[in-house]
Amino acid sequence: MQENYIRYYSHHLNRDIEMLVFGSWGYPILLFPSTLNRYYEAKDQGLIESVRGFVEAGHFKIYCVDSIDSETWYGKHLDPRQRVLNYIQYDLFLTHELVPYIQHECGVDRIAVGGCSFGGFHSLNFAFKHPDQVSYLLSMSGDFDIRSFMNGYYDDNVYYNNPVDYIPHEQGWRYGHMNIVLGSSEWDICLKGNQNMSRILNNKGIDHWLDIRGWEVHDWPLWRQMFPDYLSRMVS
Repeated sequence: MQENYIRYYSHHLNRDIEMLVFGSWGYPILLFPSTLNRYYEAKDQGLIESVRGFVEAGHFKIYCVDSIDSETWYGKHLDPRQRVLNYIQYDLFLTHELVPYIQHECGVDRIAVGGCSFGGFHSLNFAFKHPDQVSYLLSMSGDFDIRSFMNGYYDDNVYYNNPVDYIPHEQGWRYGHMNIVLGSSEWDICLKGNQNMSRILNNKGIDHWLDIRGWEVHDWPLWRQMFPDYLSRMVS
């Protein structure tokens, strides 16, 4: 399985963002790390290995991007207003720099996005803010309400990055092209968050799959089950 390390300079963030890219060709998947983790996490935790066959067969090319969680939602040393402004810059980096780069490299109009735990939040928030760039959303044990991170601070920027707030007011038809998976389990600490998001999507008439599995907790063994299953459905 081909593996490439990339340092991508972002003009919006004024720094290099590190990535690992797996595969030579195939449909692109942008994969976000979990809480406060790094671009190499999916490799280290065996998530990439769980889909080796799909990558080696040329079905998918997986881009594992770094986050800036320590400067955004988890940056407790920063003023809440600054945290959300930093996240907006990260979103601009994705929207105007990284995703167009991936689209051009892979020759596609839209990409897939996914992630585990807080990576699930990143992927869902990006997909619903930018549906013109996304065809598949694979959220595994995400949660989608970031108000608890804000120490009571709330403004329009928080609203437009908090899926449980803005999605109920969106037009459902904008997401009709998107294949959406909300993965969770009966013992998952984020189960209620996924059930709540599923209700929101149902109320908007947005088709999706709420996949609730049994006998697993919020951890990598669950996600190593989910990820290859979801990819198999994308190629079937």
